[in-house]
Amino acid sequence: MRISRLFINTTLSPNALISLDEKASHYLINVLRLKSNAPLVVFNGHGNQYNATIETVEKKTVTIRTKDCVAVNNESPLSIHLGIALSKGDRMDWIIQKATELGVTAITPLTSERSEVKLKGARLEKKLQHWQQIAISACEQCGRNRVPAIHALSIADDWVKTVNAERKLVLHHRTEQTIDATRHIASAALLIGPEGGLSEREINAAEQQGFAALRLGPRVLRTETAPLAAITLLQHSWGDM
Repeated sequence: MRISRLFINTTLSPNALISLDEKASHYLINVLRLKSNAPLVVFNGHGNQYNATIETVEKKTVTIRTKDCVAVNNESPLSIHLGIALSKGDRMDWIIQKATELGVTAITPLTSERSEVKLKGARLEKKLQHWQQIAISACEQCGRNRVPAIHALSIADDWVKTVNAERKLVLHHRTEQTIDATRHIASAALLIGPEGGLSEREINAAEQQGFAALRLGPRVLRTETAPLAAITLLQHSWGDM
């Protein structure tokens, strides 16, 4: 039987009694339909996980008791920071979920010259919280104990100036350059544009900041396909795939 994993945003220690908030309690009671004494694995994003059991189940509150701390490291040796332009519909949700499963360390949503999605104010804050929760849920599912950070919305031109990584790559389907994996690296930054792609000016600006153009074969990939293909390529070249 698969044991459910649950992210808890609190300090964890062995043999601790923890009352879960209403949202987490609802998930355990009404979605997973767990009962008292059911086993759990809980983590707080700091690297370790704890075996636990459900102590009590009330109408809207679940109390759990932690047991032993277990050091489980499912993180890739390659730190990937994904800078991804905003996409229409639920494509960003998909990208964040799958990028988390593939092992990215951080994600920064971007605006660019050809971006059609506009977010600001309360709507932007709600989206950022939503995307962070998607990353948390993906970690619960895939076994990661460290949650990727979803950074504040940035402009592509600004992001390329501030992001730090040993290798910086910008997706560009008109280039002939492919990846060179001969030199080992521990960190990478990956810039990907919106549906219409980055403009020539934005690509040139990225290259001036040390980004190398990268082509993923002869076919033009959709905006939700390109980052996942690129991340997989990076993980195969320098990570754990």
